[in-house]
Amino acid sequence: MALEHAEVMRAAQLARLGLNDDEAARYVDDLGRILAMVDQLQSLDTEGVAPLAHPLDATQRLRADEVTETNRRDDFQRCAPAVEKGLYLVPRVVE
Repeated sequence: MALEHAEVMRAAQLARLGLNDDEAARYVDDLGRILAMVDQLQSLDTEGVAPLAHPLDATQRLRADEVTETNRRDDFQRCAPAVEKGLYLVPRVVE
């Protein structure tokens, strides 16, 4: 698929990019090469190829799901300006 200068300028306008004619000409070439590569990749036979989440067979080491901090809710609520029934009271900001 070949791109034209007008198509690149239209895409730049939609993306709110300010391109001059020299920049647009470079983008025509760059985007043309990208689209040619996509066409080449689409022509490959991928039947029977399982999709991958990652190209390497690596597993992520995760830490144990354990509680590491003590419950300090009472300490925090004691120094809060206003608390009612275990909830923090804040000024109303929306009328």
